[in-house]
Amino acid sequence: MQWLHHVAYFFGGAFLLNAVPHIVSGGMGRAFQSPFAKPPGQGLSSATVNVLWGFFNAVIGYLLICQVGDFELRHAPDISVAGLGALMLTLLNARLFGRFNGGNV
Repeated sequence: MQWLHHVAYFFGGAFLLNAVPHIVSGGMGRAFQSPFAKPPGQGLSSATVNVLWGFFNAVIGYLLICQVGDFELRHAPDISVAGLGALMLTLLNARLFGRFNGGNV
């Protein structure tokens, strides 16, 4: 069952890191892409929607990492799997959203 915990940690890391741009953009009062925009993921959502979406992502990430199994911050496999989830989602977001925000594609 340890591999199921690592799956949860992988997605927990992805959710936690996905919370960052939404909370930061919303906290700065800026519109940002979200799944609730028209068209989804391409249009801009309001700052309020982004703050709410960011906090939702943070809660899901917390639940997946802290409430599943026995996540140990000093245990390399646990933190590596969570970090890999965060890295993979960040690279995907860089490719998907870079074309809208002036990043390289």
